[in-house]
Amino acid sequence: MACPTIKILSLILFLILISQGYSKCIPNDISVTQIQTGFRVQGKPEWSVAITNKCQCAQHNVILNCTGFHSIEPIDPQILTISLTDDFCIVTPAQPFYKNIVRFKYAWDHQFPLTPISSQSSCS
Repeated sequence: MACPTIKILSLILFLILISQGYSKCIPNDISVTQIQTGFRVQGKPEWSVAITNKCQCAQHNVILNCTGFHSIEPIDPQILTISLTDDFCIVTPAQPFYKNIVRFKYAWDHQFPLTPISSQSSCS
């Protein structure tokens, strides 16, 4: 009799642990892709960036590594805010980032990595 009870309790505990795992997003759930547009802005190549949240939950405080990032093309601060030290950028500051794509363009001599560093998730 104890064996079926232990199996049922183990199954319930397992399902609880799995359901909590699905509600967490990690930086790897953020995908950053970049392509050259073929246009030039003041002689510099233009890059088109697409940032995708692949997690089912909304993410906020999504921080990218932006070390050395520069652009002669203005970037909407509602889409990407660059820190004063140019070491990191915040994607859609003050807004949750849902399962969608955030796009912007920049112009510089070379492509910047813009790798995800951290994020916070919120599932409802």
